[in-house]
Amino acid sequence: MLAMTFLFVLSTVTGCGGKSAEYADGTYEGKSSVYEGDEEGNGDGYGVVSITIKDNVIVDCDFKTYQTDGTLKDEDYGKQNGEVANADFYRKAQTAVAGSAEYARLLKESGDLSDVDSISGATISYNEFVEAVEDALTKAEK
Repeated sequence: MLAMTFLFVLSTVTGCGGKSAEYADGTYEGKSSVYEGDEEGNGDGYGVVSITIKDNVIVDCDFKTYQTDGTLKDEDYGKQNGEVANADFYRKAQTAVAGSAEYARLLKESGDLSDVDSISGATISYNEFVEAVEDALTKAEK
C-alpha cells in the first residue's frame, strides 16, 4: 500500500514540464460535462465525483452518475415505470451503474487515475469519471 501511495504522489504531482502539483487536504467535488446518449436518450447524463485528499494522496473517492434530469442512476436505472420492461437493456444499465462504483473503488485503492481502466459496458461512465476526477483535482491544487 505504501508503494501505491508513493506512486500516486509521483504520478499526480508531476505536471507539464516536470512541474509538481500539490494538493490541499480536503474533500473536493468534480463534475463531468453532460454526455449525449443514443437517439432514445440511453446513456445520457453526467458524473459527479467526491475525492478526499490527505497529505497529497487520495484517501477516499465516491462516484455517482446521473441522468440529464438529475435522477441518480441506481438500482432503478434501466427500468420503465419501476418495472424491468427490457431485461437486456436493464442488464446493460446496471452494468454501467456497477462500473461507476468500481471506478471509485479502484481509484481509492491505487490512488492513481492512470491505473483505473475502462470496464466493458461502462465506457461512458469511465469517461465521465475521468473528467470529474480531473475537475476535482484542479480544484484541489494549491
